[in-house]
This record gives sequence, C-alpha cells and structure tokens, in this order.
Amino acid sequence: MVTTETPPVSLEPKTKLTGKVLKITLAGALVDVGQPLPGVLHISQLQKDPVNKVEDVIREGQTVDVWVRKVRKDRIELTMVRPLLYEWKDLRPEMVVKGTVVRLESYGAFVDIGAERPGMIHISEMARGYVKSAGEVAKEGDEVQAAIIDVDPKKRQIRLSIKALQPEVVEEVKPARENKRGKRAKKLEESETGTEDKNPEPEVTAMQIAWQTAQERAREKKHRTKRVKPNSAEQEDILSRTLEKRLPTGA
Repeated sequence: MVTTETPPVSLEPKTKLTGKVLKITLAGALVDVGQPLPGVLHISQLQKDPVNKVEDVIREGQTVDVWVRKVRKDRIELTMVRPLLYEWKDLRPEMVVKGTVVRLESYGAFVDIGAERPGMIHISEMARGYVKSAGEVAKEGDEVQAAIIDVDPKKRQIRLSIKALQPEVVEEVKPARENKRGKRAKKLEESETGTEDKNPEPEVTAMQIAWQTAQERAREKKHRTKRVKPNSAEQEDILSRTLEKRLPTGA
C-alpha cells in the first residue's frame, strides 16, 4: 500500500504516516508505509501500556497510523504511540498552545497540550473576573487555547492561563448622581430648551427668605400703629374756646 512518495532521507521524526501491516513477529511487525525501506514496529511501540502479544493489538493486513521515530540505512523505525508535540526545550513563557481538558479540580483544570505532562490552569487564570469553580468555565473534553505563563522542567510543571488571552474589562465611570431630583429635572429642561443660564444667581436659602418676611411684617406693623401727636398750642386754643361756649356771661 503506497501512501506517500516522500523518500526516506526526507522523513523527519514525528512525521505521521499510514501503512499496512505486512507481517507479525514475536518482536513486533513489518509495516509498508510506501517507502523503499521497510517500516519496523517494535512491540514496545504498539501502545503506552505493556503488551504481551503483538496479536493482542494488531493483525496482518490491518491499516494503522504510525509516526516516524528514526530513519536508518536499512529501515524506518516506527511507533503507534502518538509522539509528544512539545519537548521541554520547546516550551517557553507567552507561547500560545491548544489542548484538551483532561481533568478538573477544585483549584483549576489540567490540559493536555501534547507535552510530557499536562499543563495546569489555576482557577484564578481561567477567566477575568471571579470564578467560583473551574467547571463554570470548562469541562472535561473541551478544547481550549491558553498562554504559557511558566515552565519548570525540573518539577515537570507547566502553568497555563486562559485569562491572559482575554481582553481587559474597562469599567465605565458613571457621573455622580444629583442629590435633589428637582435640580436634575431643571438642568434637563434647560439643556433641552437651550435656556441654561451660564451665570446663575446664587440661590436664596429658606433662612434668608424667613428673615426678609419678618422684616417686612415688622415695618408694616410699625406704620399702622404710628400716630401723629397734635401740637400743644393747638390743644390750649381748642380747650379755651370750648370753655367760653359753655360758661354763662355776667349781667
């Protein structure tokens, strides 16, 4: 079965090929991958878990997906175990990767990005804003995109962040609310009619109005009770004329 015309010398490790199982042996199998050299699949490369018999995993005539491990002069060494997409040396901070959520914990989520170990997204890095649980953002099997924020090859740890790829949320600053509803209504009316006074007069307080009213009332009362006193000379003249009219004259 011919699946590719690429010569063996140009095949790179991790190149994916499709081939047909030609023969099964105790040590593995021969696979036709469409190259001049035969493909050799060792029993240890059939799957991640240990294999007792090759027949338990594959059979002659079966079509399988394989990856190139190494190209030698007389053969192409193959594997059915998907190779790592990233080696530790390939990972670096700020690098954007894609992966599948494989486990959720109370403190975050673990994502398979094709490295030796899954990357961990802490709950504080799952989204902008408050996140109560990792399940609010993702579930097992979800495909996610994240940025690498830290790599520690010695501890075999990869820290990821979904939040780093999300835009920052800018809160809108609202103007201070008016204390009195009347002022808001007045300003709205003035703005709509174009009659807003650019130099408004100072407002008169209730205390000032009461004081002015009291002053006006006091002046009115004083004006009503004011009397014009007659002249003392005029009073004596009136009194003498009255007495002359009432007293009898002598004969």
